[in-house]
Amino acid sequence: MLSGFVKTNCVQNQGERVVNGQHLMQASSDIFLGCQRQEGPDEEERDFYVRQLRDGKGSVVVQEMVPGGMRHYGYICGRTLTRTHARSGDRVAIAAYLGSSDRFEHAIADFAETCAEQNLRDHEALGDAMAAGCVIAQTGIQDRLLGGRSPQSGAP
Repeated sequence: MLSGFVKTNCVQNQGERVVNGQHLMQASSDIFLGCQRQEGPDEEERDFYVRQLRDGKGSVVVQEMVPGGMRHYGYICGRTLTRTHARSGDRVAIAAYLGSSDRFEHAIADFAETCAEQNLRDHEALGDAMAAGCVIAQTGIQDRLLGGRSPQSGAP
């Protein structure tokens, strides 16, 4: 558990820690969001957080998105993540730390390219494992996602 590596804060249990984090990150959180400590059948106490089973909000089937939809969805997810991080920290301190240079933007771009390259290597390794009979995987999803275009070139 990662919480063991950070300073103790003012929470009574791990469920409360998670709920506090959810409240920080969400503009409008689940009305049923809460926590409790409960003794299990083994007589060990455990911390839980509770929430709605289904929130009733819309969702998307990522596997069926066309490239334009995937790009827009990625944009929305990026904005949401940015907002989440902005809400969980001191925005003035973060802005001061980042400064006015473009070093941070370049570092993020470099990181994204490194991740993309790793993703390609992982995909190749999966293909090799499939060819060797080590794993079974469904193919053809990429064609539906990319509309027949090559992911490297963006062209058919």
